[in-house]
Amino acid sequence: MAVKRVTIKNHSAEANLFARRTLITFIGVLVMILILFNNVYDMQINSYEKYQTRSNQNRIKLLPVAPNRGLIYDRNGVLLAENRPVYSLAIIPEQVDDIEQTLTDLGQIIDIDEEQKQNFIESMRYKRRFKPLELISRLDEQQVAKVSVNLHRLPGVIIDARLKRYYPFGELTTHSLGYVAKINRKDLLNLEQQGKAEEYKATRDIGKLGLERYYEDILHGKMGYQEVEVNNRGRILRTLNYTPPVSGKDLTLSLDIELQMIAKRALAGKRGAVVALDPRDGGILALYSNPSYDGNLFVHGISSKDYKNLNNPDRPLINRATQGTYPPASTIKPFLGLIGLDENLITLHSKIWDPGWFQLKNGTRKYRDHLKWGHGWVTLEEAVMRSCNTYFYDLAYKLGVDRISENMAKFGFGESTGIDIHEETSAILPSRGWKRARVNQPWYHGDTINIGIGQGYWTVTPIQLAQATSILVNKGKVIEPHFVAQIHQGDSAVYSASEPTNITRALTDSPEALINRGFSINEKPPVVLNNDKNWDIILESMRATVRKPAGTGYNAFLGTDYRAAGKSGTGEVVGRAQDVEYDASKISENQRDNAMFIAYAPHEAPEIVVAIAIENVAVGGGGSNAGPVARQIMDQYFSNRALTNNNQSNRN
Repeated sequence: MAVKRVTIKNHSAEANLFARRTLITFIGVLVMILILFNNVYDMQINSYEKYQTRSNQNRIKLLPVAPNRGLIYDRNGVLLAENRPVYSLAIIPEQVDDIEQTLTDLGQIIDIDEEQKQNFIESMRYKRRFKPLELISRLDEQQVAKVSVNLHRLPGVIIDARLKRYYPFGELTTHSLGYVAKINRKDLLNLEQQGKAEEYKATRDIGKLGLERYYEDILHGKMGYQEVEVNNRGRILRTLNYTPPVSGKDLTLSLDIELQMIAKRALAGKRGAVVALDPRDGGILALYSNPSYDGNLFVHGISSKDYKNLNNPDRPLINRATQGTYPPASTIKPFLGLIGLDENLITLHSKIWDPGWFQLKNGTRKYRDHLKWGHGWVTLEEAVMRSCNTYFYDLAYKLGVDRISENMAKFGFGESTGIDIHEETSAILPSRGWKRARVNQPWYHGDTINIGIGQGYWTVTPIQLAQATSILVNKGKVIEPHFVAQIHQGDSAVYSASEPTNITRALTDSPEALINRGFSINEKPPVVLNNDKNWDIILESMRATVRKPAGTGYNAFLGTDYRAAGKSGTGEVVGRAQDVEYDASKISENQRDNAMFIAYAPHEAPEIVVAIAIENVAVGGGGSNAGPVARQIMDQYFSNRALTNNNQSNRN
């Protein structure tokens, strides 16, 4: 029989083992507790500020608040660009029990198309339900009224109001003011590159053209902030602090809206441009390009149909006053005569014989005068007054292209004027170097003959003609043309064109930025003559052009109660052979001559300079087509001045 062994437990050894294990566990727990307390201490004491900031970032949000855009006024205080409330229809899904039924109810009150419904339902999938979702972006007054009276039975439906730019005069001011439109990807990239993206977080629109774009930094204002507390889902619980935005500064222009209206009326049915400025300070009084378009179309996003209508052969999107290029024609004859006088190639009394044409020695081509039988013996004054081509063919040949291009550049031809909008072209002042670079050909004597009457390669813009005429009447003083007469914040002016010494303090936040953006009066070198009496000779010849019956501007300014002066021009669009007679009825409209005119008044102390360009006239030249337009502008200007003087006299 086997014996069964019984193992006796060693209680002492087991107790020791348990004690050791308990000690190790206790030490482990103690270490973990120490680590935990160390981390708590580090978070609560050492890293308190760090985690407090992160906590606040999760709890407190800064919501940007857009500033109101600055307003724009004309010289008489007429509002040209304002901010009007625009109403949109939105729904807060969280507050609506049945979205489909609410949309149906709204559809019975106002028209809602299927596309708007689908866009709204689609947006609900990606937006938080407690935030308003836009259903209709623009409501008219009747729609606002209909929805408003039914809001009590439409829980969750709200009418949201915001300010949008509006131009009361529409197409009358578009080429001057430009317009604002929605900020796109390109705009955002530019803002980021300029370090301005933060200032536009709450802004939907930005200046795209004209003054709206040029003075964007001044018109936009400074963004404000709303400090709010939110929960973990982003819902706003309460407002902690509010920093109001600073509205943009307002602009007062030298522009006169009544002159703009006259310009539009005078150019009705024509393609062309009118520029009127004050030669005493360079302020633009009128700048109108016809045809034009309504900038309001772009503010809310232009439809493809409307944009397609603007892309037509009449090119309404082009600002003809600053971007339209035209042969200056005979309007440059006073300038050419001035150069001839100063170079001692002609005198007031020297004459040439005009048989009706000019011919170079050993040449075969005859360069025609506009009178086939010629003007006979003509002096400088008669040549300007009667627009004798032969006289200036001869003078241009004597001067040569080098002296012509060098001296004409001093009057601003061939370069930008510096006007305070970006949409400007420099046109072409031809020279030997220009022709070689452009067409890789040498300069010929025939080219010089052509530019002697403002034809050939030479082109100008109406604003260039206006500035050049201003330099002429100022006897060499060069002043850049500009729109802005004053910048003000509320009732306090921060810049005035009449006080150029105060320009550096125009904006307290960044005077340097002002100067860089064109607020400094660029004191360009004056045009200096060898004999200052030559200014008066040329100006008197322009006075004779509208005063004497033989002058090309006589009929246009007959009977004025102010002393005007000017010069007409008729520019060939397409060159013609020397024996071909011009007959507008036998050529296409876009090949007909342009009508040009420059004028100023009063002759003794000029207050207004006008430059007119009219494209493809059917009958007549600059004197009979563009001259009457200049007359209408000046009549309005002096009529307003007389009315203002009478009102002041009555008050005194």
